[in-house]
Amino acid sequence: MTPSSLLYPDAFVSPLAIDEAVRRALDEDLGRAGDVTSTATIPENIRAQAAMVARQGGVISGLPLAVATLQMLAPDIDITAHVRDGASVTPGQHLLTIAGPARGVLTAERTALNFVGRLSGIATRTAQYVDCTAGTTTRICCTRKTTPGLRALEKYAVRCGGGFNHRFGLDDAMLIKDNHIAVAGGIRAVLERARSRAGHLVKIEIEVDTLAQLDEVLDTRLADAVLLDNMDVATLRKAVERTQGWVVLEASGNVTLDTIAAIASTGVDYISSGALTHSAPNFDVAIDIEA
Repeated sequence: MTPSSLLYPDAFVSPLAIDEAVRRALDEDLGRAGDVTSTATIPENIRAQAAMVARQGGVISGLPLAVATLQMLAPDIDITAHVRDGASVTPGQHLLTIAGPARGVLTAERTALNFVGRLSGIATRTAQYVDCTAGTTTRICCTRKTTPGLRALEKYAVRCGGGFNHRFGLDDAMLIKDNHIAVAGGIRAVLERARSRAGHLVKIEIEVDTLAQLDEVLDTRLADAVLLDNMDVATLRKAVERTQGWVVLEASGNVTLDTIAAIASTGVDYISSGALTHSAPNFDVAIDIEA
C-alpha cells in the first residue's frame, strides 16, 4: 500500500473531510441493499487486478479520496500510486494500480472515479488559468461558488492546480458586497461598522464597481482589500495606479481564459473566478480491469 501522505502535494485536505465525503457518497450509491449486481454475479473469493488510468492530459486531484473509497469497501486491498495529486499527466498514464477483492473494486469504482474526475477537472481548469498569468505577480483564486457539501475538497483541487483560496465561508473574513453597502447606508458607514466589530485577525474586503467608489474606500483607510467588480482592463489599470499598493486589489467578473491574461497585466494582486469550481469540465478517467 502506498502511504496516503505520498498522494498529497503541498496542498492539504483534512482526513476528516475525506472520510465524511466518502461515507456520504457511498451511502448515496449503495442505498439499502448494496451493490446487487456485483453481489449476484461475482463470487466472493474472486480477486481483481485493475488500473486507474487518465484518459486525457491535465492535473490530477482526488487520489486520496479514491484510495479511501476503495479501502472503505475492501480494507485488505493493495493500492500503489504512480503519481500524486497536483501532478501533470498525459493520456493513458496510470494513476493507481489496484489489487483486491473484485466485488469491492467494482462497487467502489464509480464513486472513486467521480471524486477524481470532479477534482481533477477543477485542478486542470485552475492550472489553465494560472498558466495565462505567467510573467505577472497576480494570483488566481476561487470563490464560494462550490458544490454544496464539497467546498473543502473543491478548494483543495484549486490548490492542486496552482491556485489560491478565497474565504471558505462567511466566518473567515468580511466581504462587503453592494447589497451590504446599500442596506448599511453607504461605503463609509459600512466600513466603520465593519472595522468596529472586526477582530485583529479578521480582514475586511469591500466590493466596488466604479473608480469613484474606490476613491471613497481609499479615503476611509478602513479596508484591507478591494474587490474590483466587472471593470474593464483600462479601468483596472487606473485602479492600480490610484491605489499604489496601499490596499490589496482583487479583480472579479468576466474572467475567462480569453480575458484573464489582459486582466493580470493590469497589476491587480488577485483574480477570482467562480468558473474554477462551478464550470470546470469533468476530467476523463477510468478504472480498467486487467484480465
